[in-house]
Amino acid sequence: MRRSYGERGLVESEIASDPLAQFKIWLAEAAANPVIVEANAMVLSTVDEWGPASRTVLLKDVSDAGFSFFTNYESNKGRAIAARPEVALLFPWYAMERQVIVKGLAFKVDRKFSEDYFSTRPWSSQIGAWASSQSQDLESREHLQARFDEFANKYPEGSQVPTPPHWGGYLVTPISVEFWQGRYSRLHDRLIFTTSGDGWQLTRLHP
Repeated sequence: MRRSYGERGLVESEIASDPLAQFKIWLAEAAANPVIVEANAMVLSTVDEWGPASRTVLLKDVSDAGFSFFTNYESNKGRAIAARPEVALLFPWYAMERQVIVKGLAFKVDRKFSEDYFSTRPWSSQIGAWASSQSQDLESREHLQARFDEFANKYPEGSQVPTPPHWGGYLVTPISVEFWQGRYSRLHDRLIFTTSGDGWQLTRLHP
């Protein structure tokens, strides 16, 4: 299960001076690659009372402020973030021999921002957000379907579905962003941006 990585490198002189600008370039290239499914899928890692935990969520926005995603605040990840806001995001674009690792702090976004985004979701996804008590024990698939049907009757398709009070967004403010490009002989390129609040510093790491 070995493979050789390509000759495409990553050098300091050819990347943006701001990691968020560089991330947007790589995200656009990943989204344009027909082999990659959901380029905005990312592995979110948190820390709870048992240690680290990871799961895949979808990036919904990237701005100068950071990376945004939405979820159930009462889920395992929501409770973990409430206790410890330190998180990591991993974007694994294997087909392009690339990955990006973000470390930062996650905090809830403004409520209106969550409501504005929720209003753009498909009706079925809106109802699903009401029906699912995410991460809680579920007695059966039939019980989940019954809850979905209950809220579908309460908020019929075409009506305005309110944003659940337990649902909303997070903004991850990065403190480091690492860009990894696979290279030959496992001599991969790793460039990491770090900040202490006074701009970004770029460092090359051993592979």
